[in-house]
Amino acid sequence: MEVGLDGRVALITGGSTGIGLATAKAMVESRATVVTVSRGDAPQVGEALHLAADLGEPGEPQRVVEEAQAQLGSVDVLVNNVGLAVVRRLEDVTDEEWDLSLRLNLLSTIRATSAALRAMRELRRGSIVNVASTAGRRPSRNMPDYSVAKAALLAYSRQVAETYASDGIRCNSVIPGPTLTPAWTGPGGLAEQQGDREAVLAAAAAARPLGRFATAEEIANVIVFLASDRASYVTGAEWSVSGGSVP
Repeated sequence: MEVGLDGRVALITGGSTGIGLATAKAMVESRATVVTVSRGDAPQVGEALHLAADLGEPGEPQRVVEEAQAQLGSVDVLVNNVGLAVVRRLEDVTDEEWDLSLRLNLLSTIRATSAALRAMRELRRGSIVNVASTAGRRPSRNMPDYSVAKAALLAYSRQVAETYASDGIRCNSVIPGPTLTPAWTGPGGLAEQQGDREAVLAAAAAARPLGRFATAEEIANVIVFLASDRASYVTGAEWSVSGGSVP
């Protein structure tokens, strides 16, 4: 199915693993011109450009957006996916941990979006998709700082949608539930941080109405749709892809 992304420049943060990697692959398959951003190496999935950056650093989100624009002419689609979740108790979160969590899970999106909006407003078009979390809708006691940052991200997404709709810019949020990515299943991931890996994964899957984790590809499919012309009348939406966990 044609989705109207042919030749559009799509920048994906956190684009070398998990949901970001699946989104990069799906965007390439949709014939978008893909820019991946991560701290690591290029994913080599057909992207036109890879930019290495630590988006927790204040100037880096702006730098990668501007570099993509300089090399490819525009950023038509921005997918803010980079993030960090760590299991800990609310009373144990230090000031330094709050700062890092907010920088990666919220401020990286605000900074990248602010940089992209300048050119999008001039072109009078653009699509922004922010990857939030069920924890932003229903706070997780195991990930308090992450929950707060993702709740703020949902509010910010709505703010952008309402402020820039008249400029032809759409902004939507995707709300994944637990997803089979290294963040959950990898060594030191969220499952291992909570106890016996297999037991934690089984319990988390059973808690979903659909009875399983999402795949990264299932989340990516919704991101691509929201970024595309197929969703031309969708903005300000909080699109749950949570297996029924949250509305």
